[in-house]
Amino acid sequence: MESGETVATQVKIEYRHCRTHQEFRACQAVEHAVWSDPEMEVPFTLYVVAEETGGQVIGAFEGERMVGFTFAFAGLHDGKPYLHSHMAAVLPEARDRGVGRGLKLFQRADALARGIECIEWTFDPLEVKNAYFNLMRLGAVVRRLIPNCYDITASPLHSGLPTDRLVAEWDLRSERVERCLRGLAPVVGFSPRAERVDVPRELEEWKRSDTEAARQAQTRIRESLEGWFRRGYAVVAIETGNGAARYVLEPEGVA
Repeated sequence: MESGETVATQVKIEYRHCRTHQEFRACQAVEHAVWSDPEMEVPFTLYVVAEETGGQVIGAFEGERMVGFTFAFAGLHDGKPYLHSHMAAVLPEARDRGVGRGLKLFQRADALARGIECIEWTFDPLEVKNAYFNLMRLGAVVRRLIPNCYDITASPLHSGLPTDRLVAEWDLRSERVERCLRGLAPVVGFSPRAERVDVPRELEEWKRSDTEAARQAQTRIRESLEGWFRRGYAVVAIETGNGAARYVLEPEGVA
C-alpha cells in the first residue's frame, strides 16, 4: 500500500474496497469531477454488480473523503481469470502524490491474493503521460489496438476524434513488472530489431486548434501500430523528450 506525503499537515491516503452504496456514489462523484461527461459515466448499478461478481471497486481515501478510485470487471481469457480495469480516476487536487500508483498496487495485491495474475485496461495512444505511467512505471505491455473503441463522442476530452484504445496487459508476476515496482526501467536495452512509432509534439495543440491535423496524426499512429502488431511485435516502452514521444516495439520474446 502506498501513502500520501508525510508532512505534518498532510493526511495519509488509505486504499480499501468500496462496498456500500455511499462509497459507490462517491465513485460517481469523482467520475463527474474528472470527466464531466454523462455519456461516459458508469451507472451506479454497475459498481454494485462488479463488486458482487468478482470484480473490484477500490477507493483512495484522504480521511473520509474519496480522492480517487479504480473499477474493474472479472473476466476470462482461455479459461484463466483476469480483471479488466475499466476506469480509474484521481481528483485534480490529489494528483502528483502517487495516488494513481497506490491504487494500482492495491489492485495488484488484491488480484494476486485471489489467484488472478493478469489485469488489463485500455488507454488512448495519443495520451503520452498515461502511456508512460502504464508502460514505464507499471510495466504493462501492449499487443493490440481497438480502433474507435467507444465510438466518436461529444466529450471535449476526445476532441471529436475516434476513440482508439491500446490494450495494456499487466502480467502481475512478470520480471518486467517486478523491475518497475522496484523503481527500475522495464527494459535494460532494446534489440537491433526494435521499431518505433512517433507521437508528434504538436499533437496536443492540434487537438485544440486543428482537428484535421490531429486526425491525420492519429490515423498514422493507428496504422503503424496495427501493422507492427500484425507482424508479432509488442509495445514495450515509450521514449519521451522535448515534448515528443516514440512508442518502442519489440518482436515477441525479445523484451
